[in-house]
Amino acid sequence: MKSFHAIGRAVLAAAALAGTAGLVSSCKDYLEVEPVALNTTEYTFSTVSGATAAIIGAYDPLSGDYGYGQRVSLYFPLDSDELIGSAGAPADPRRQIARYAVQTNNDDVVRSWNQLYQGVERANICIDQIPKMALYTSGTATDIAALRRLHGEALTLRAQYLFELVRNWGNVPVQFTPAVSGQNFNLPNSDSNTTLERLVADLLQAQDLLPWRSQAGPANERITKGAAKALRARIALYRGGYSSQNGQMVRANDYLNYYRIARQECADLMTVDARREHNLNPSFLETFKSMNELRPEAANELIFQVGMATATGASGSKLGYYNGPRLQNQSSIYGSSQGGVTIVPTYFYAFDSTDTRRDVTITTYGMATSGTVQIGVALTSAADGKWRRDWHNPPVTGTVNYLDYNWPIIRYADVLLMFAETENELNGPTQLAQDALMEVRSRGFGGNRALATAALTRAGFSLGSKASFFEALVNERYLEFGGEGIRKYDLLRWNLFETKINEAKANIEKMALGQAPYDKVPLYQFYRTPTGPSLAVQPVQWLRSFYKPTPTALLPTTPATPLPAGYNLVNWRQSINAAYVANTKPAGTVYTLPGATTPQTSVGSGLAAQYVPGRGKELLPIPQATINADPALKQNFGY
Repeated sequence: MKSFHAIGRAVLAAAALAGTAGLVSSCKDYLEVEPVALNTTEYTFSTVSGATAAIIGAYDPLSGDYGYGQRVSLYFPLDSDELIGSAGAPADPRRQIARYAVQTNNDDVVRSWNQLYQGVERANICIDQIPKMALYTSGTATDIAALRRLHGEALTLRAQYLFELVRNWGNVPVQFTPAVSGQNFNLPNSDSNTTLERLVADLLQAQDLLPWRSQAGPANERITKGAAKALRARIALYRGGYSSQNGQMVRANDYLNYYRIARQECADLMTVDARREHNLNPSFLETFKSMNELRPEAANELIFQVGMATATGASGSKLGYYNGPRLQNQSSIYGSSQGGVTIVPTYFYAFDSTDTRRDVTITTYGMATSGTVQIGVALTSAADGKWRRDWHNPPVTGTVNYLDYNWPIIRYADVLLMFAETENELNGPTQLAQDALMEVRSRGFGGNRALATAALTRAGFSLGSKASFFEALVNERYLEFGGEGIRKYDLLRWNLFETKINEAKANIEKMALGQAPYDKVPLYQFYRTPTGPSLAVQPVQWLRSFYKPTPTALLPTTPATPLPAGYNLVNWRQSINAAYVANTKPAGTVYTLPGATTPQTSVGSGLAAQYVPGRGKELLPIPQATINADPALKQNFGY
């Protein structure tokens, strides 16, 4: 595998752009046409169509197995206090990442690092070349508008690639000119705050170059002004937060300056005119069903998304395959295959029972290995649900890997909650802050603000003070963005990662012991799957509430209690046993549940099992091949 610098040498201007001729566009609507085979940088950037082909090449590394098609979206953000990556001891690359035990030669880390830098290089070439084009200043009005837009897209793409590198690797090497231009390859680590400051400045320029969505034509996967503004808010907020430096979480003294920037960008997107461009979909369910079914209703809320296509590792997406409902072996309701993501069991009960977001974010069923039958699963096997094979149009059966669902970078809900957070931090829990938070929350309760407020109070949250509002905001983002690759990075920028991971592990133990607030969670559940039309999804039906204990009459005994007629049994809370709890500890830990007599030895296969504060594992290691090739570069702390 080539290092970053080897790629920099290999990807010449012509190769970086012309080489995209072998790649299928990752943006299905806008980038339908194949990139043109090009021979020289001069030729590429002599026409608008050539520059457009170059931008296609700059978009492409967003997608595929080592982009947001799987690794960057589904491996790197896990484990968190919402979701658990592929269960098991850290013996392979993906489990190393999930358990916080990554090795410096981890192939998934290496390949994604290289692909993100490939995106940076392609964007750098476009940023360098497009403004130099004669047509950029002396072309027709149409040519000038098109090239300014392409320039803005390139600036935004580079910002996204570098932001992803910074939040996963920290002080990464950064070059803002094409590597092929003969610049120095002996690059040191760049200070992450300095890099983010540059991106904030670049995105201010980009938004002036880009059109609003309504002015941009029908393509909804192409970057527009709203995307640049929302991304600028996100990066400014990240710059204003904590970051890992030499194993310590630190925050710059000027952080409020960046909260002000983020607040202003969000406020701009919340004006009456801007809401004609982007706004909340009235239905949380329809937001994601329309994404799965590729219906246009999703476009209004999706400010910035990664388009997927072609059902290949290079440009496709495994959303709905690696995550979402898992395939179940119908001959054994306990067997399963495919998929790697499960929920932290307590996440299900973080939602109020009347919050419609729960059954969108979490699935309590798997899918038959053939056909469209839903099969009930244990709480420890429940998966995230925003991308599902049974929501595909038509439903996808069998072991299809690539469903080619798009990945949302930023939804409008994030704009509202970023505004609420920054307004509270700068001015306290004003009515503006409360209204922004409650607009998002109320949608989850069918638009009923009174119901949403009552549920917030039941959960013990208040909006009355700056501190209590922040706690409610932290919880609201937890519920709103489950499975969207946001939670881990939120916790890091708030310096709450250690706290929330420890809290999740302690709550898992409480649940295993049947202690409050989980004392009403049933040990067992019973489901059936009614028979319907052969081509329709056969939905699972649960016999009893998820919030009432299993009656004594239904508890399995020896000899076994007869099941209710037509129903199957699953170990709901019963699946959270002593071994499950023990395996949330580092491998080799001998642990005994309170009140139990049998000790369990952890194999480190559970939630963030190998995470130990102060060891620097909040960041990924810089690939060893890159360290070897760049003598000026230092490895991240703890590796």
